Amino acid sequence: MIDAVKIFLGALVLSFSALANVAAADGAAMLKDDCAACHNLVGPAPVTLKAMWGRKGPDLFYAGNKYKEAWLVQWLQKPTRIRPAGMFYANHVKPGAKADEVDAATLTVHPVLGESDAKAVAGELMKRTARGDLIKQGDYQTGSIALSMGEMLFDKFRGCLACHEIEAGYGGRSGPELYTAAQRLQEDWLVSFLRNPQAWDPKTFMPNKHLSDTDVQKLVHYLRALGAEKK
Repeated sequence: MIDAVKIFLGALVLSFSALANVAAADGAAMLKDDCAACHNLVGPAPVTLKAMWGRKGPDLFYAGNKYKEAWLVQWLQKPTRIRPAGMFYANHVKPGAKADEVDAATLTVHPVLGESDAKAVAGELMKRTARGDLIKQGDYQTGSIALSMGEMLFDKFRGCLACHEIEAGYGGRSGPELYTAAQRLQEDWLVSFLRNPQAWDPKTFMPNKHLSDTDVQKLVHYLRALGAEKK
């Protein structure tokens, strides 16, 4: 009887192990079959304007260094638009009454995943950690900044509001909105990216503002404070 129980428990462990491997394999398969058409999963980042203009979604070959897994799981189940004017805004504008406006009919709606698929895909994305040499773990120094002071640095001193929304409908629309940045982006990656955007993406429209380390930290403090306010 004891031997039979041992055999049963051993088979049960193997079954659970097999299920776990299937889930992981499914995540990898979904990335390859359903995501590769819009996302760069293997790198490198585009080095020509033509390739940059052809982007349909953000590069994901370093997703594990950039995104927070909990946010990925949640967002994949209920996707919301991060870039109000799409990946390359010039492809998604039309003449308006006063100026160019976003042509919503040209924007792609992201597929919705169920919970198990979202977890499998997010788990696979977190394994993609290319360019980890650009990140120093613990580079972000926990701190705080008043929203008013952070917005002054963000808008008045650095001009970031020209391209980024800090609340829905307020701010530029050519770049990603930043009122959910603290929920989705790892702080150490933000520090690295703000220091040198082109190291991550040679053709990004994000300018290298040659920020001081103090301003880099303050901007990440601000994004965290902004995220807490918008929850």
